[in-house]
Amino acid sequence: MPDPDGRRSRSTVSCALCRKRKVRCDRQTPCSNCVRSRNENCVYENDRPRNHVVDSGLRAPTLITNSASRSSSRPTIPPYGVDSRTVSSSAPTTPPSTSGPDEANLEQMKLRIKHLEEQLATVVLKPDRSPVPIANSQIQTTSSRFGGTFHVHCGNDPSNQSHGIARSVSHKNRLFGQSHWAVNGVLQVRESFDLIEAHLGTETPSAWTGIEQCKSLARVIKTQRTPLTLWPFPTSPDLPSKDVADTLVDCYLRTSESIYRVLHIPTFRRDYDALWVSDSTPDANFLAQLQLVLAIGATTYDEHFSLRSSALRWVSAAQAWQSQPKFKARLDLGSIQTHILFLIAQEKVAFSGDSTWILAGSLIRRAVYIGLHKDPTYLPHKTALNIEMRRRLWNTVMELALQSSLTSGGPPFISMGDFDVAAPNNFDDDQLMADDPVPQPDDHFTQVSVAIMLRNTFPQRLAIVKFLNDLGSSGTYQETLRLDTELRGAYNLLSRTFQSYNNAGSNATPSRFEMRVVNFMMHRYLSSLHVPYCSAALQETSYYFSRKVVVESSLKIWHLAFSSSASSSTVNDSSIHNNQLNNNNHALPDYDELARLITCSAGFYPTVAIQAAFLIAMELRMQINEEEGMFSGITLRPDLVAVLEESKAWCLQTIEAGETNVKGLLLMSTLSAHLEGLSRGMEKSEIARLLVKTVHDVKEKCVPILERMATVVQNDKTAQMPQQQQQGFSVEGTEMMEDWGFLSSDAPLDMTNNDPMNWVFNDNGDGVLGSSFW
Repeated sequence: MPDPDGRRSRSTVSCALCRKRKVRCDRQTPCSNCVRSRNENCVYENDRPRNHVVDSGLRAPTLITNSASRSSSRPTIPPYGVDSRTVSSSAPTTPPSTSGPDEANLEQMKLRIKHLEEQLATVVLKPDRSPVPIANSQIQTTSSRFGGTFHVHCGNDPSNQSHGIARSVSHKNRLFGQSHWAVNGVLQVRESFDLIEAHLGTETPSAWTGIEQCKSLARVIKTQRTPLTLWPFPTSPDLPSKDVADTLVDCYLRTSESIYRVLHIPTFRRDYDALWVSDSTPDANFLAQLQLVLAIGATTYDEHFSLRSSALRWVSAAQAWQSQPKFKARLDLGSIQTHILFLIAQEKVAFSGDSTWILAGSLIRRAVYIGLHKDPTYLPHKTALNIEMRRRLWNTVMELALQSSLTSGGPPFISMGDFDVAAPNNFDDDQLMADDPVPQPDDHFTQVSVAIMLRNTFPQRLAIVKFLNDLGSSGTYQETLRLDTELRGAYNLLSRTFQSYNNAGSNATPSRFEMRVVNFMMHRYLSSLHVPYCSAALQETSYYFSRKVVVESSLKIWHLAFSSSASSSTVNDSSIHNNQLNNNNHALPDYDELARLITCSAGFYPTVAIQAAFLIAMELRMQINEEEGMFSGITLRPDLVAVLEESKAWCLQTIEAGETNVKGLLLMSTLSAHLEGLSRGMEKSEIARLLVKTVHDVKEKCVPILERMATVVQNDKTAQMPQQQQQGFSVEGTEMMEDWGFLSSDAPLDMTNNDPMNWVFNDNGDGVLGSSFW
């Protein structure tokens, strides 16, 4: 009815906030505007009674004035200013209605539904903002004059709070994840170097002065090996004779290309053959690829890496081509091939620059930019050759990224959801030259079969590296055992696949090198997964399985690395070594390619070998700790002791092959001497003297080798300079011979401003020990 002043009274249908803002209200409880503004008091009111009212139906009931005709059908709700959600959680009751029972039940059901909706809205609008509990963590700092300062970040296993597990380690401005050796190795070698330091504090440090002499010689050799800066990129190829080049190409194709597919071999050989018969200027990209292929092949050319200087020169020339100014970015399959080859060559020949892990990140982005992460069947106008090359290249990019993450201890920054590329099809390279080729059967071995097998295990290996190095990893032992089970399942399938190739009766079977490398890689992932719990097994018997896995995997890695041990070892995988290694139909060379690769190259392969020997030394130390005091004699496993002795001989062989850093030999020698002293029950002072004598012996072995190496490198550099200058190349940024007087044996040892850990870490910020095998 109209008001006394003549105006008609209308009920308010908007909530208080919408009415105040003069916006349209959808009359819900709460309304959409209140939800967006996070207003918890969405109330409705009448102008006259100033009570909380809402419309009937889907909204909460309204309080009307005391008119008897109107008040009996609706329940009472809180007055204005009181949130209806703060009242009792019980559902509102409906007074008896003058309507029939069906209508009353319907009204009561509506009110009950609305009440539940209000409770749900309260939960949605008020999310739980409590912080996520963080596992207890601690930092163990170890610092010494010789060891430098390391901060080992430890955290309790959420499934077992009784023992801290090393999660990461920081040194200088670098942080390494669990897959890096330093996370679990630093604390293990601390005692040995602390003993040396304590003993040298009271005696003349002549032994360590000899190590400083080795370091100085190494700096001179590395300076002389630095290739002359080639600018611009030379148009005339710097190639060896054709006979040597043919051998280097074959070395590359048998080793690196058989594992990491980069090139289409028929196309590459066609261009390679044309290079020697044509007078025309070769394509610059192909020339860069060829020089990188030669550099990689040089690592297995002979046992002493006699072409090391040439390999460094070839890598430098390829780098000059990549870095020269260009009007348009090179983004095609050819440039991706060159970048992959450069990444592999830089690591293997220890060419200075960014770490492999950093370069792999850049390579991933280049590959994604040209769509390699997208399966080529979704892209237009692609031939069979183009489709398969795109799949092979993406496969190799992912493999190198994962491998570099494992070695450096950095996160992989990739996941299975980042790409949808299918695995390469089982084609031989020659088949891709035809139209509409048909893949070979799965049990038929082809030139891409190894890459396919590795791709099938990629999800399991990626999960392990992310578990070890990702920041948000839970790191529980239950997760470790689960990943172990998954990797072993994939590994068993891989072994059966190898077996099927040999049983198929085909002339094409895996080479001995291919089988050993695949097993070598798989055991590296398996060992890395369990290493964090290896030392903890002394205090927690529940971790004993991890200790056993680490020891056996390390032993298998060592025997796979050196065939002389593999042939007589009883721990080799029966599915691989008992049958496959002897049933190989390839025309094999009369030398051990994997042993040469591990001895002469740098990067992944020698790193895995030396880490296996180091972990075996740690197992021997744990055996001594377990048996110490139980009886007078301590008997160590002979097979493990043999590996320790072989590792020292191998480290010396790497120096004879051109490695300038003596730290591998120093580390294994001091660990061996320390274990000898402990097993013989020596006092700490006697062990310290034995360790100092060991350091002196390392110096006596290495200095003559490095001096001869420095002389040869200097003569080679002098012989190269006139030829380079005649070709019009500029000599820039080349540091000439350092002061040889500093290398005298009686030079003072100034440790005041020297970071001693430089003998452990290389200079490229890689976080990988040394230029070759750490």
